[in-house]
Amino acid sequence: MKALVIVIIVLVILVLLVLPMSVRIVKQYENGVLFRLGRVVGEREPGLRLIIPFVDVLHRISLRIVTMPIQSQGIITRDNVSVDVSAVAYFKVVDAVKSVVAIENVYAAIDQIAQTTLRKVVGQHTLDETLSETDKINLDIRAVLDVTTIEWGVQVTLVELKDIQLPDSMKRAMARQAEAEREKRAKIIAAEGESLAAAALGDASDTMMAHPLALQLRNLQTLVELGVDKNTTVVFPAPLMSTITELGTFLAREGVAAAGPQPPTPVSESTALVGNGTPTPASPL
Repeated sequence: MKALVIVIIVLVILVLLVLPMSVRIVKQYENGVLFRLGRVVGEREPGLRLIIPFVDVLHRISLRIVTMPIQSQGIITRDNVSVDVSAVAYFKVVDAVKSVVAIENVYAAIDQIAQTTLRKVVGQHTLDETLSETDKINLDIRAVLDVTTIEWGVQVTLVELKDIQLPDSMKRAMARQAEAEREKRAKIIAAEGESLAAAALGDASDTMMAHPLALQLRNLQTLVELGVDKNTTVVFPAPLMSTITELGTFLAREGVAAAGPQPPTPVSESTALVGNGTPTPASPL
């Protein structure tokens, strides 16, 4: 009887020791890869899983999206401009077995290949393309990464260029270029405005030539606008000045008429003028 009790106690102790080693919990965002005696038996879904101690090994692989920053890389663009580019990559494990069997450390491998891919893709573009076509560069980097990482059971979901650092000399040159571009647009806009204004003035002058009264109305409107401000400006409209000139001419003409006719100029006895203005000797009476 005592021997039986001792055996039961030993079995209970063994069960208590082995049970914690046999129970594994796979979380909802994980997937388990079970190895039995070094061979892959299969995957284990989330939940409570039992394994054989000292025989089975369960690797739990996270299936969540991983955010991996790509360190800043010194890159020479296609037009020989040195820039520092940093990015960020997002990836997730889609095949837990491949991520364990195909590669030793999938996270370190993706970090290294992302850096080299960033250098290769950006180096194929010019500086202007790197600054303006970031979406295309992001897609190119992702396409290159997916070709390699899919064999590791990993899918790259997104790649984004995070920062592009330019040399100070290039920043100054780009600032001068942008300023010159703005000045060019300003001059073009001013020239277009002058052209439109000249065309409008031409149409207005044609209208005023056809309708003289319109010019008088415009003069009156100008006087009204000048009279808004309290000033001592004296304005003589052009028609008034022409009227004064015509009045002076009229008075001069009337003065000449009132003075009477002038006596004729006496002709010399020695010469006289013929039809063509050539002087000839006067004939005797």
